[in-house]
Parts: sequence; structure tokens; C-alpha cells
Amino acid sequence: MTSNVALVPAAASAEALVHFSRKLGFETDCWDVHDALSRAVNDFVLLDVRSPTLYAEGHVPGAINLPHGKITARKMTEWPDGTLFVTYCAGPHCNGADKGALRLAQLGLPVKLMIGGVTGWLDEGFVLATGEAVGDLAPRQAAE
Repeated sequence: MTSNVALVPAAASAEALVHFSRKLGFETDCWDVHDALSRAVNDFVLLDVRSPTLYAEGHVPGAINLPHGKITARKMTEWPDGTLFVTYCAGPHCNGADKGALRLAQLGLPVKLMIGGVTGWLDEGFVLATGEAVGDLAPRQAAE
């Protein structure tokens, strides 16, 4: 008897190598973002693409609130060319991070999605910051 897991054979190793390499080019996870932030490795800008209200209720510390609908070419010129952006939203049940990543990609900007979003962040045991962003969005310089 064959399980549902083995019912469809696994892809050849060479195909799996291509698939998973490409997938990691599109995504990062909460653990890796937390590790970078806790070590002050600033080689990306973390964008919370939810509403200002949801951001104020709880966001990843260090994230900038930029709702996906407000990602424009003009706004993104505030960061240096080549800046890597990482988007997140509420979690796997939300596609806001995908919408933000799509807008950034349409602008020709490097982007990854933080899989899990706020839900994943909390599942890892990490804490959220609360409160509104102070003043206008100040770009965080990505490390060169």
C-alpha cells in the first residue's frame, strides 16, 4: 500500500535543486529576519504593508509601515538603488505581502516576502512592537 505522500513520486534531485533555490530567492522566514535585526545587520528594509491601524496594534520591531497600495515609484526613490525590501502582512491567510512584493517587483526593485507574517513571527515566540510610526516614513539605509 502506498501513502498519499509517496503516491506522486518526488521530483528528480536536479529539479528539486532548481525549485528550492528559486524559492529561496523569493522568500525569507521570520527566524532569519529576527536574527538579522537582533544582530543589527541592516542589509534589507522590512516593510509592514498593512494599514497604519494594524501596524500600530502590533508590528515587527524595526519595520516601516508602508501599505502596499502606497508603494509607488516616487516613494521608493527615498531608498538607495539596489536596496532589498522584505514585505510582510498578517500571515498566511493574507496576501498583502504578495501585493506589496508584486508592486516592488513591477518597479524593478529587489524584494523577498517574509513567510508567515505577523502570525509566523508570534509562532516563533518573538514579540511585536506597538504604536504608530512617528512622523513621516524615514528611509532606513541598507548596508552596502
